[in-house]
Formats: sequence, C-alpha cells, structure tokens
Amino acid sequence: MKLTFLGTSTSVGIPVIGCDCHICVSENPRYHRMRSSVLIESDSDSILIDSGPDLRQQSLRHGLTKVDAVLYTHQHLDHTAGFDELRAFCWGREDPLPLYSTRSCINELKRVFDWAFSEGNTYKGYIRPLAIPVEDQFKLGELKITLIPVEHGSVETVGYRFDDNETSIAYIPDVKFLKRGSAELLGGLDHLIVDCLREQEHPTHMSLTESLAMISQLKPKQAWLTHIAHEMDIDSVESRLPPGVHFAYDTLTL
Repeated sequence: MKLTFLGTSTSVGIPVIGCDCHICVSENPRYHRMRSSVLIESDSDSILIDSGPDLRQQSLRHGLTKVDAVLYTHQHLDHTAGFDELRAFCWGREDPLPLYSTRSCINELKRVFDWAFSEGNTYKGYIRPLAIPVEDQFKLGELKITLIPVEHGSVETVGYRFDDNETSIAYIPDVKFLKRGSAELLGGLDHLIVDCLREQEHPTHMSLTESLAMISQLKPKQAWLTHIAHEMDIDSVESRLPPGVHFAYDTLTL
C-alpha cells in the first residue's frame, strides 16, 4: 500500500490570500500547502480521499490519470469543491465512478451536484458518479476499509482506516475528538495521519496538544500531522515533537 499526500493544509490553503505573515511569504516548499487530500494505491486500486478545490493542480503535479474510487470524509467545500474535476477520471472507463461516504455526505453531494446524479446525465464527457453509502466496513480490492466516526462541528464526519496484508494506515484529517468506540478501531496502526490545525485551540479542529494526546493514546508506530494552518510554524515546532511524530507535507509519500 502506498499513500501520497496531495494536500495538507486547512480550508484556505497556504499561502493564504492577502496574508504577508512569514509562513505565507516563505520560499520553503514545505510551507506551501494545497487543501487536504490523499491518494491510496494498492496493487489493484487507486483510491482518492476527498476531491477538494485543488484537485486539478494536485492531479497535474502528480501525473494522476486513474482513479478507481473516491472516498469522502465529509461534505465541507474544502473536501468536495473539486467534484467536477473527477470527470477526467471518467473519460477512460465504461462504468460509473464509485463514490463512498456516509449517507448524509452522499445526500449533500447529490443536492449540490444534482446534475451529475441525474438520470439524464449520459454524456461521456461529464462525470458519471455511482453513490455508495457505507456505514462501518467494506472492501475495495485487497484493502479492508473501516469508517472511523469523529466529531467535527455539526457535520457528520469520518476518517478511514486502510488495512492490507502488511500495513495499516488511518487518515483522519478533520477531527476535534473521537466518537465513542472509535479509539477501539484504531489499535495496532503502522501510520496514523491526524488533524493538527495549529498550536492554539480551535472549536472544531485539534490543536497540537490535542493531536499529541490522541497519538499518545493510540500508540501508532508512526504519526503524521496534517490539515495545517498558516499559524503553525513547523520549523520551530518540529524539534518539540515526540519520536515517531512528524509534520506531513504536500507530495510526501508513505
């Protein structure tokens, strides 16, 4: 299993429009972040997690030409606004493109992009989605995928755990805290990728202290911090991270 970070920022990206803070004007490429998304590749499937507003640029940067399925964590626009770019991954396939998520997220996608789900959408140049609501666990090829329910404001939100015969990875980009029972789904991880917005507290995202507390509780072999805001100066904070905990950055591959 291979995971590539297509983007690792919060909803506004970095640099932030109109901001001249030292993070936003820095030439350090690790500070330049597109909206959060990852690509999971196995021997059988290429799986996109969320289709944010930077999907076109992310796909061009990584030479991405094939997506077999899309998983959504929730319906916020920084995770769905690139929906129309998915048409590029429908051109070379006869079957519709499967989209997996909670029923509430699927319903919102159908509301916002109703034309795509219409029975009259038969033109091959358009995205042709197949919405598949999921509740707990399912398989794509050789991957076992488990939904991880989390709290993130008022919107139903999930992370995902991916297991093959060798590796286990959990991806939870938007979370304030785990729902009851979710911690039990996250034992024995090789890699935990988790929300870490900034050092200061936030009402719907984990702060650095909260992220490190979750990592300490779950004890993955390696942990990666994502969904990062421009308030986070990774160069000054990185030396304070515990062993095995790292800041993710765009283009990083596990």
